[in-house]
Amino acid sequence: MDKIKKNLNLIGLGLALAGLVSLRIWPQTKIVGLLLVVLGIGAIAVYVGLNAGDLKQGLKRRSFLYSSNALLLAVLVLGILVLANVFFSRHHHRFDFTEAKLHSLSDPSIKVASALKADISIKAFFREGNPARSRMEDLLKIYTYHTPRIKYEFIDPDKNPGLIKRYEVTQDGTTIFEAGAKDNRITTTTEEDVTNALIKVTREKKKVIYFLEGHGEKSIEVTEESGYSFIKDDLTKMGYDVKKQLTALPDAFPKDCALLVIPGPEKDIAPNELEAIRGYLEGGGRVFFLVDPQTAPGLVPYLAKLGVKLEDDTVIDRPTLFGGDYLMPMMSEIASHEITKNFRYVTYYPLARSVDVIDPKPDTVTTSQVLGKTSENAYTKAKFVLKKGMTTKDIAFDAKNDKKGPIPLAAIITLKPKTSSEPGKTVPEGRLAVFGDSDFASNRYSAEGGNGNLFLNVANWLTEESDLISISPKTSSPRGLELSPTQGKLIFWVSVILLPLLVLGFGISIWLKRRAL
Repeated sequence: MDKIKKNLNLIGLGLALAGLVSLRIWPQTKIVGLLLVVLGIGAIAVYVGLNAGDLKQGLKRRSFLYSSNALLLAVLVLGILVLANVFFSRHHHRFDFTEAKLHSLSDPSIKVASALKADISIKAFFREGNPARSRMEDLLKIYTYHTPRIKYEFIDPDKNPGLIKRYEVTQDGTTIFEAGAKDNRITTTTEEDVTNALIKVTREKKKVIYFLEGHGEKSIEVTEESGYSFIKDDLTKMGYDVKKQLTALPDAFPKDCALLVIPGPEKDIAPNELEAIRGYLEGGGRVFFLVDPQTAPGLVPYLAKLGVKLEDDTVIDRPTLFGGDYLMPMMSEIASHEITKNFRYVTYYPLARSVDVIDPKPDTVTTSQVLGKTSENAYTKAKFVLKKGMTTKDIAFDAKNDKKGPIPLAAIITLKPKTSSEPGKTVPEGRLAVFGDSDFASNRYSAEGGNGNLFLNVANWLTEESDLISISPKTSSPRGLELSPTQGKLIFWVSVILLPLLVLGFGISIWLKRRAL
């Protein structure tokens, strides 16, 4: 009886614990669990009543005071840890110490995520063994760190055939973005595609970009090196509707045109077409000219009226790209502008002409700016004709006739908005971009440096879709330590020979001293 009296507290604690475990494991039998908990509490109460005198004496002992202080200190430390854990779980911060910021979003992606005004539901259909699942999950975690608007879930296609049929998923690794009645899907795991999917699913409607044809321009339908099919794919991926336009005649000019791209016309554009393009610009339209050397001479006086100086020359520069030549200048001086914000890539222009702004600018022009220039090593040759068998001597710098660098390669213009004939309606400003080369964005060269990225950034600025981005993939470059033969020998002798001998000698000396005691 005395044993039960002394250990009734442990019995009660055991009964209460067994009841809690029962409630956790077998929630369907709540009565048994609750009965055990009640019995346990009752047993502890009986123990306190039967041993009240002993407990009072124990409270006065010094050992109890010490143990109670230690218990109180432990409770305080535990409470501080709990509060700190709750605080940091709600107010956490990520740190990325990798040189290429492999575990962080780019600034444009952070801007898009932070500016989301609608809730985005993401359903990622990945099989358990798909290695891309972890990459997508890590990426989505970073997005949710920047915005509470994004909620995501991963679904195994093999275990959820109903959802597969409902969402018409045909490929493992498909991620579907939903915002209200809109949805967009991707099958990749790159930051660029995720960010652009967020933009597409939250955008009200697609903007249409037209590529002019009929004057020898590069075609968006051509998949060979000279075509623009890669640029078309990139623009489509970013949410644009891309079409071709055979003429720019007033009665055939597309009403839904958000941007007209004229990629390298070989022949002059008809005067009535040019007037239609000018009327479109003055009405708030957006045009992107890419003009190669010795082509479309009629564009020189036409663009001059719009504040752009298109020279009849060819830019010469020393080779900066492996396999390149003197006729592929590099844009090394990039101006500060919304287009080039956070743009840190070099761009190359095979067979380019110089493009400058006219100063003073025409009255119809609000702002004019050179977007980028070559280095001081470049120069231009006026009315240069490329001939077979030419050598470097034929294109050497001529101080009398050639213009020394830096040479401007691209210009951007904004036009003053006209007063609308409709009361209360404002006409947006016209925007114009002119590059002295069209090959830099072709299938052959769009992947060189930042060529394709710059084209897309210019298109986004012209259409006022600067939140649409082109993000180059982040890579971790291997880092090695290069040592001279002397440095290598020094490290070998110090780390492999001297330090082990020093430790061995120290150990033997201690052993000898202890043995002498």
